[in-house]
Amino acid sequence: MDEYVLTLVVRVEKGARPAQTDALETAARAVLAILADERSTGEGATATGEGSTGEGEWAGAMRAWQDDRIRKIVKRARGAEWRRTEGIPGITVTGTGAGAEAPVDAEEPAVVAEVRVFPPTPMDDVPAEFANLQVSGTDFTDSGEVPPPEPGVPVLWINPDLEMSSGKAMAQCGHAAQLAWWELSAEARKDWMASDFALAVRTASPAQWRRLLTSGLPVVQDAGFTEVAPGSRTVIAAHPLLTR
Repeated sequence: MDEYVLTLVVRVEKGARPAQTDALETAARAVLAILADERSTGEGATATGEGSTGEGEWAGAMRAWQDDRIRKIVKRARGAEWRRTEGIPGITVTGTGAGAEAPVDAEEPAVVAEVRVFPPTPMDDVPAEFANLQVSGTDFTDSGEVPPPEPGVPVLWINPDLEMSSGKAMAQCGHAAQLAWWELSAEARKDWMASDFALAVRTASPAQWRRLLTSGLPVVQDAGFTEVAPGSRTVIAAHPLLTR
């Protein structure tokens, strides 16, 4: 049986790198966007449980992927590489600029994250347009202040004891958002969609992390293919509706 992988591509232009927090949040929102897209659903219902859309064109691949290890890979692209990815069916999600320093020139556009997510493919059948895109070197920083999460917004809390590249952390945040999505009711999913999947990503303090581990909230345990040891708990998804 083929193992499927979901690919996310982050846009990284010369001199216009997204902030770390913005990239992580946008990757998580991109995963939610493809989970909720009507092209990803089948068996006669949308992802929120409403209506009948028949079999979406991505539904078979999404089922095969979700029935396995929900493996994700993050790559980067710029210029012509990015434009080629736009020719492949997928979804582009734009960030909010969280963690980015405000431009010195007020007329200069702020740098915000752009992440494109694609329906899963077998590991050995990734489209050529992004099969050769680089994975390593996807490391970002926050140049501006990262404010506290807004009240009522779901928060993905990162393990403070782990060192992960930005690309790895983006995939882990995508996992956490997906675990939260699976546990929500159809009505809660609909509300999250209506907010354009508003969420925040923050690194927990050691004390916070210890409390979160006992909370019963969805926690990502990494398979350990890259960067961290197998079984490492990387991100915990604190959606308000899962904490009641």
